Amino acid sequence: MTANVAVETTPEIPLWNDPSHPVSARVDALIGAMTLQEKIAQLYGVWVGASANGGEVAPHQHDMEEAVDLDALLPSGLGQLTRPFGTAPVDPALGALSLLRTQTRITSANRFGIPAVAHEECLAGFAAWGATAYPVPLSWGATFDPDVIRRMAAAIGRDMRAVGVHQGLAPVLDVVRDLRWGRVEETIGEDPYLVGTIGTAYVQGLESAGIVATLKHFVGYSASRAGRNLAPTSVGPRERADVLLPPFEMAIREGGARSVMHAYTDIDGIPSAADEKLLTGLLRDTWGFDGTVVADYFGIAFLKTLHGIAGDFADAAGAALTAGVDIELPTVKTFGAPLADAVAEGRVPESLIDRALRRVLTQKADLGLLDPDWSPVPPAFAGADLDDPDALRGTIDLDSPANRELAREIAEKAVVLLANDGTLPLAAPRRIALVGPNAAEGTAVLGCYSFPQHVGVQHPEIPVGIELPSLAESLAAEFPDAEITVARGTGVDDGDLSGIAKAVDTARDADIVVVALGDRAGLFGRGTSGEGCDAESLALPGAQQELLNALLDSGTPVVTVLLAGRPYALGRAVEDSAAIVQSFFPGVGGTRAIAGVLSGRTAPSGRLPVSVPRGPGSQPATYLGARLAQASEVSNIDPTPAFGFGHGLTYTTFAWSDLTLDTEQAPTDGEFTASLTVRNTGERSGTEVVQLYLHDPVASVVQPVQRLVGYTRLELAPGEERRVRVTVPADLASFTGRDGRRIVEPGELELRLSASSTDARLTTRVTLTGPVREADHTRRFHAEFTVED
Repeated sequence: MTANVAVETTPEIPLWNDPSHPVSARVDALIGAMTLQEKIAQLYGVWVGASANGGEVAPHQHDMEEAVDLDALLPSGLGQLTRPFGTAPVDPALGALSLLRTQTRITSANRFGIPAVAHEECLAGFAAWGATAYPVPLSWGATFDPDVIRRMAAAIGRDMRAVGVHQGLAPVLDVVRDLRWGRVEETIGEDPYLVGTIGTAYVQGLESAGIVATLKHFVGYSASRAGRNLAPTSVGPRERADVLLPPFEMAIREGGARSVMHAYTDIDGIPSAADEKLLTGLLRDTWGFDGTVVADYFGIAFLKTLHGIAGDFADAAGAALTAGVDIELPTVKTFGAPLADAVAEGRVPESLIDRALRRVLTQKADLGLLDPDWSPVPPAFAGADLDDPDALRGTIDLDSPANRELAREIAEKAVVLLANDGTLPLAAPRRIALVGPNAAEGTAVLGCYSFPQHVGVQHPEIPVGIELPSLAESLAAEFPDAEITVARGTGVDDGDLSGIAKAVDTARDADIVVVALGDRAGLFGRGTSGEGCDAESLALPGAQQELLNALLDSGTPVVTVLLAGRPYALGRAVEDSAAIVQSFFPGVGGTRAIAGVLSGRTAPSGRLPVSVPRGPGSQPATYLGARLAQASEVSNIDPTPAFGFGHGLTYTTFAWSDLTLDTEQAPTDGEFTASLTVRNTGERSGTEVVQLYLHDPVASVVQPVQRLVGYTRLELAPGEERRVRVTVPADLASFTGRDGRRIVEPGELELRLSASSTDARLTTRVTLTGPVREADHTRRFHAEFTVED
């Protein structure tokens, strides 16, 4: 169907290419000039891989898709290019040249000259060969430092933008509800406020570089039963509203995210991809989101194949468009011929296509893709000779020294010292036994969405592309005068016991044992952590606990080091280890960061973004539990963690004192200000993380015993003290009431100034007065911290 609409043009350029006109007018004119097929073509992507020699991209073949004929598709246009860099190992400069040539082909093939949006994964760095692998999001949460994550995201965004990428599929804002879920490593933690603040900082950084940030997965993906990937989700409306949704709301309101990806899962029988109340009613009408909603890969087809709410792919396409999904990813499936046929048959109104298209074209206009001076040449090629691909090879550095320095800073801030009997920092040990499956494995620092683990493992003939020093190498550099003996002991998950005896002999001959345990990241069962690598229990994988127990019996002090994607129950090691160091896939600077903590070169400052379980079978559990979720005399299962959310030790001590309040009463639309003094009472500089928790003793609906509502990092020299003021708006006491409205109730509250969820240092009570007040989407999100000199 062709719309015959009069379009205002100039002799030089059409209206839609003229940036002197409002974007809305340009988009309306373009929509009016397009055929139905041209409209639909802007609403899907094609999964491609860049050419290793700089030629045009080639469609990527996947067992969930049919072959794509670009020659047949491109005359109508193309909405997106899926992962041109993240599909196969390609030199970054030749990948950028391949993308450039493909964009030239796309714009030449369609009559409006519209390029495609190129999107990539960027969960722990730009997922491209040779790009810096930063710590995974769980380590972001462990920093309790939004600023450093904002800087990291900006660096990632600049690298992506430099080679012609427009959109990044990150961050993951799912709140951890069950540690057995394989994708825990991709999340920021188990608390919605921590997830929201760190995730929003990431969005701000990525968007500051001109990259469209994509929030995922909207919503409920992390709440699947038994921690199984893509399993049924049982979430009540209050859990959804008060735990799962706030990070997304914050990232949209404060981060300026321009895209949202729907979740695979359904809630109470309604798949997110077909949930109009969620994707249109809440996201757009209430929150005011005006960006694009993209499908999680194959998610629209899943409405037919997995959820069974659509009889065919045309019905699936119609359901998704009606709900508010704008773009089908990763490739054309339901939004191609099935959708065109459905419109022709009157099953799907063309107005739904126009609605989605308006959002897509508006975003392309905002990216400059409709401007007459748009060029496919990315910034990295400024002044380059594009006719000589061989000369371009190696000219683009996606793993710069500045990137690696930033990755190191984050890794250091994310290392969590869980326990220490005084053994750490190590005082010039003569003989170190380094034992364990992650002792000499360089890739042990990488998560499943890092390029080497996500794509590189399928190409073993290609070098990793980045420097990944193993813990053995980093310890050798950190302790040059020590004799370091390495013994594997056992594999990550092979259950092999044959090397344990040798490992114990090695331990007995040493002054100290460092045992490196944890995970191997992978996909769909190829690892112990990562997408589709869910855990039946939180026992250490394979025979690692047997190895750990044997080392604890060796008579030599044992420092337990975890390089993992989730926390594990450590059994007797909680009490018997000389020290425990937790690191969550810390990226390229990870092993040096751990070595620095072991030596004392750097002081540990990370805090747990998730609780460490005491037993392997106590999931699901979270510190956000209500009173019935705590240990009790009527159940033999004790969910009390070994180390609670927010926990982390340092190499110094801090004293908290002199808590004061400006007032003990405030109205339900008011605020309180509390002040306290924190003093470094030790002999080393260190970082304290002041955490503010709210306890509501009596509420009209059941509440968590406590929840985090604010935090700040303090770096103090020996003997230094600072006065910390925190202003707490009553909005932070809001929750979803019985009628589904978010409210602030009058009554008494307890403010807990804490070092962790299990270590309240100072408490005070305040009272909210006046009527019950509704707190809508314009409410305040933050307690404001001020540190006085």
